[in-house]
Amino acid sequence: MSGQFEAGVEVDRPVDKVFAYLADGRHDPEFSHRVLEIAKTSDGPTIVGTVFRSTVKDAGMKTSREFRITDVEAPRTVQWGKNLITAEGGYDLEPLPDGRTRVRIFTVLEGHGLGKALLGPAAHAARKDAPDFGRRIKAAIERS
Repeated sequence: MSGQFEAGVEVDRPVDKVFAYLADGRHDPEFSHRVLEIAKTSDGPTIVGTVFRSTVKDAGMKTSREFRITDVEAPRTVQWGKNLITAEGGYDLEPLPDGRTRVRIFTVLEGHGLGKALLGPAAHAARKDAPDFGRRIKAAIERS
């Protein structure tokens, strides 16, 4: 069983600023109520292979997650790979002529190990929350 969600928003910031914000996964708690804490495991910019470790609350359960950046193309793409529930996910950014940025957020969910038990409720909650998730990302970036 798998699931996915996607959301899109337009952010009132230039693409390079949006990219810098989203490439630093340590900002995730600012817009994702599921992420209780997160840390980057290496110094320097986010590159392919960078790992973030987090504590996340899904379906009332706290779990530890780790995700590895699988693709980075400044200032257009940040993608990450498999963890407990996620098969892949990322942000695709498109500069708009007026200095704003279109952000596409997507995640493909596919339970692994304990994640199989969490997949159904997590997929349902993620799809339901996707529009609000996009709005929270927009608001967080514009506040930064």
